[in-house]
Amino acid sequence: MEYKVDAALTAQEVAEVFRSSGIKRPVDDPERIQRMIDHADLTVTAWDGGRLIGIARAVTDFAYCCYLSDLAVRKEYQKKGIGKELVTRLRGRLGDEVSLLLLSAPSAMDYYPLIGFEKSDKAFLIPRSK
Repeated sequence: MEYKVDAALTAQEVAEVFRSSGIKRPVDDPERIQRMIDHADLTVTAWDGGRLIGIARAVTDFAYCCYLSDLAVRKEYQKKGIGKELVTRLRGRLGDEVSLLLLSAPSAMDYYPLIGFEKSDKAFLIPRSK
């Protein structure tokens, strides 16, 4: 297993990870996936040989806050500590001054406390329309 920070990524390989992981993302819209990659401030990826198997994609100011917009690991690699390691390495790049927040899918609500997140009831959301 190899972890990389800000590795070159293609929409196809990221969409494959999203699709396999079960995360709901616009996997059939490669242009939108590529924009998501290109405009992220920080990505940490997990690789098995040359195969992308996990990604943490974040938007941050590197000073105060960071939004973890994607955390996805291929289904066959889940429950092996890869997601936790992606978050650990992301936090290592951000430092202690930066808070990390995310919006969880309902199916992942039990997972995030296991890797150090605290549940919050202080968030607000204007959802995307598509």
